[in-house]
Order: sequence, then structure tokens, then C-alpha cells
Amino acid sequence: MRYKNIHEAVFLRRLNRFVAEVEMGGETVFVHVKNTGRCAELLVKGNRVCLERSDNPARKTAYDLVAVVRGDGRLVNMDSMAPNRAAAEWLAAGGLGALEDLRAEVALGESRFDFAAAQGGRPVVIEVKGCTLEKDGVARFPDAPTQRGVKHVRELTRLAREGCRCAVLIVIQMKGATLFTPNWETHPAFGEALLEARAAGVEIVAVDCNVEPGFMEIDGRIPVRLEA
Repeated sequence: MRYKNIHEAVFLRRLNRFVAEVEMGGETVFVHVKNTGRCAELLVKGNRVCLERSDNPARKTAYDLVAVVRGDGRLVNMDSMAPNRAAAEWLAAGGLGALEDLRAEVALGESRFDFAAAQGGRPVVIEVKGCTLEKDGVARFPDAPTQRGVKHVRELTRLAREGCRCAVLIVIQMKGATLFTPNWETHPAFGEALLEARAAGVEIVAVDCNVEPGFMEIDGRIPVRLEA
């Protein structure tokens, strides 16, 4: 997946969940933050950021903040829409095997899932989670409690017990992670839900990404450890 019209700036501060201030060309500019998570380890004053200029002249903010250069020099995509876009390409290319009738945003039961498909006549349901939190090679999700995420995983558990092939796809929006684990300190219930899901047959798949200022693509799988 690619972005258009990328510009670089320096992060100053986050005003709220949706708006931040950056310095670009000697001026302070308000930008839209495309991730409502905390991202406290990324949105640090002085970090370089990548912005996509909108082609909509009516917008209040002309730019979207889509990526950050961490203090260690690593580029991290933090656009919350990017994991699904990258996952759509990866799934269509056979990331989970040959799938038929791949569809996005499908309502099943009490939840809406990111993707549904079929495989040899068997229903397939996939939920995507974007991950931007990494330290010492270990990627963790979530960076803040997510009751919605727990609900999705529990619904997948139910569907797996009914015979569907189900998967949670963790898209780590950077390179350098060598292991994925639930963020037990932040939200133990999510880790517990993943353990129950795996026991029911839900696949827990973690993948990392090649990231450039105007580009992100899923690269390959990394190991998963669910236990605390």
C-alpha cells in the first residue's frame, strides 16, 4: 500500500486524540493523527514524522500524520487504517493460503469482522489488529485497554467452535520485532481471550512490515508467545 504526496516534519505535541502540532518549514502546522491509540512512545517532541497531504481543500487539517521515526531511527507506520489495507493485499496474495470470495467488513453474529472468505467450502473469518508498540524486539498489543478487541476475539472463538477457520492477524507496523506477545500489563483480559481462542482453534498470526515514508507492506511471520 502506498501514500501520495508525503512531507516530513518535526513533532511538537498532541492536542487531543485527533490533532497534533508539528513544525514544518519553520511554521507550526496542525495535522490529523490517523491513530486514536496512546502511541506515547512514538509521539515524542522532536521526533521526525511523515505526513500525507490531503487532496481535499475543504479539510480543516491539510495533512495526515502517518509515520514516525523513533528515537532509535526506526520508521514506524502509525496509520490505523494501514494494517487492513496491507492485510487485504497479503491475503489476496495467499498469505493464509488460497481464499475464495475474500470480502472486507463483514457482519457476523454480534460483531463486524475485517475479512471473511471461504476455503474449500469452509467459512474463513479474519480480524486484523495493528501493532505499533515494540521494545527490545518484543511487539505487544494493545497499547491501551480494548474491550472491542476482547469482544472480537471471543466472537472468533465461538465461530471456531462452530467449524469456521478463524484467525487473528497482528500486523506489526515496523521491522525489527522478533516476537509478539499480548500486552499482559496493560490489558490481561485480551491475553486471556487469545489463549482461550487458540485453545478453540483460532490461529494467532503475527507479521512484520517493510515501512518507508510513503509505503508499507507485510513482509513475513514472526513467532508468537501468548503465555504471560
